[in-house]
Amino acid sequence: MSNSPVPTQLASPPRGSREAETATARGNRPAPFTSAASSDPGEAQVLARAQAGDHHAFAQLYSLHKRRIYSLCLRMVSNIAEAEDLTQEAFLQLHRKIGTFRGDSAFSTWLHRLAINVVLMQLRKKGLSLISLDEAMEPAPEEGPGRSFGAPDLTLAGAIDRLALERAVADLPAGYRLIFILHDVEGFEHNEIAAMLDCSIGNSKSQLHKARLKLREALRTNVQQEARS
Repeated sequence: MSNSPVPTQLASPPRGSREAETATARGNRPAPFTSAASSDPGEAQVLARAQAGDHHAFAQLYSLHKRRIYSLCLRMVSNIAEAEDLTQEAFLQLHRKIGTFRGDSAFSTWLHRLAINVVLMQLRKKGLSLISLDEAMEPAPEEGPGRSFGAPDLTLAGAIDRLALERAVADLPAGYRLIFILHDVEGFEHNEIAAMLDCSIGNSKSQLHKARLKLREALRTNVQQEARS
């Protein structure tokens, strides 16, 4: 593979990087993605050169986006070595498919979707139980009366134990964790998530609601355990 512009082994992000190491929800959500052509003409030129087969341009794209893709993979699998492997696989997929990018969405969004698909494929290969995205919208009886799906969850927005939240997110079923990370961490809207995962907007909102319920319960249990200790 000596002729490939993709590094044969990723240079791992610094272990001390908060962004790279934490698999948690951030209070500040990232700004919405904009197209590379409008936000950064220089990057648009690099992208065009990479699509034309320029290996140095592809290496530049790798340097620009590797941390964010690694961070996404790490949050999804909660394992550093596996996240590094998935990041490398995502960029190998990018190398194969970059010519298919037509600019219908921002390049960063398109790359995120590609990375998400890589993670999903790996989760399925491992036989993890992904929560069905076709679940009914009605809450289970123990979840209480209906609520406005997708509304800000003030219970999770306050100052809480960061490590406890990291553990709670990591313990979520893979399907719930995916929706929670995409919406509350990565900042995607439900219509974007629905397009990524080929599900309805309502199902995305339902999954987020259930993920938040599980997180709230996990955090409540953690507080009670600390109070007894």
